[in-house]
Amino acid sequence: MPVIEAEQTPASPPARNGDIVVSVRGLTKVFKDFWGRPKARAVDNIEFDVRRGEVFGLLGPNGSGKSTTVKLMLGLLYPTKGYLEVFGRSPRHVATKERIGYLPEESYLYRYLDSAETLDFFGNLFHLKAADRKTRSEQLLEMVGLGQVRRRTVGEFSKGMQRRIGLAQALINDPDLVILDEPTSGLDPIGCREVKDLIVALARRGKTVILSSHLLADVEDVCDRVVIYYGGRIQAMGSLKELLATPDRVRITTPVLPRPTLERVLEILRQEGAGDQVRVDNPTQNLESYFLSVVERAKQTEETSGATSGARVAAYLRGEADQPGAQTDRLLERLTLPSAEELPAPVVTAPAPAVDEAKLATLLENRPEPAAPPPPPKTPPADLSKADEKLADLLGGKS
Repeated sequence: MPVIEAEQTPASPPARNGDIVVSVRGLTKVFKDFWGRPKARAVDNIEFDVRRGEVFGLLGPNGSGKSTTVKLMLGLLYPTKGYLEVFGRSPRHVATKERIGYLPEESYLYRYLDSAETLDFFGNLFHLKAADRKTRSEQLLEMVGLGQVRRRTVGEFSKGMQRRIGLAQALINDPDLVILDEPTSGLDPIGCREVKDLIVALARRGKTVILSSHLLADVEDVCDRVVIYYGGRIQAMGSLKELLATPDRVRITTPVLPRPTLERVLEILRQEGAGDQVRVDNPTQNLESYFLSVVERAKQTEETSGATSGARVAAYLRGEADQPGAQTDRLLERLTLPSAEELPAPVVTAPAPAVDEAKLATLLENRPEPAAPPPPPKTPPADLSKADEKLADLLGGKS
């Protein structure tokens, strides 16, 4: 399919309607030294809004203010000037924190807990019931591909596996706002694709995702809008289609055309003045798509001892509540399946008696009667005369 570098980029869709989840106005953060003197202006008078169901990207080189903005959103830092609201409240409000899931750049986990214990611990912080913690933990571990190693301690995990369990703990409370700082760091291409698919699935359900990453290809795949920081200021902001469009060029994509037809098209373009600016080539897919297609074909015939793909997005994250009748339906389905042909009941033969009953009856009839026990010996009555005399002496002496 040849591509003539000439398809016009369609106009960007209108901004998505919805509630504002994060509102930032004139936000400034100045770090000071021990004597109270300004040392660094990490964030300088920034303003933006993040809406419900949006994937919002924070981009910029190291030290540009992205991490400081995230910490201000989480209520870990106080702003020097301006204000920031999350769900219409201060980010330090406890009820607000219950609706946030956060994956930091470095996974700070208890190394002597295994995967299931880690998720149970974080679920308990949100006061989830034991049954809910267990169900969500099982779904999350399967989703991030750690179901096979749930009993290994976190301290034994590689960096990529720690990112997987870190992502699971960030979603244990089914948050409305998910803040991910370098979520694909240390993951293989399959894990990166799964994380991006998860982000898209969360946004479709109405969750808000704020993504901070240096991997621009990942941001381009999932983000609706981005801001680009430099020096603590926002240098660019908008949707990706708006920012990446090249307005002075048009691309036309067609099926494979016969050579004479293609020549006529090129001739028309040259007559219109395009001339040497027209270029014809074949479209290419990106390396990630090609890599995933190769691995998918190999999985049909090969086995691996490495990490496996995770399951689909956890049911509770998709908004699918566990129906009480689901297991009953599956049981009824199994009962209605054609059963195997019934085998004839085995014939049980009573064993032959080991004792000759007739001989035993004869012996019992000829057995002599048992002798009666002898009567107990008679004891002569005690002589109480001496006792009476002694008692009379005692009584007389007492008087």
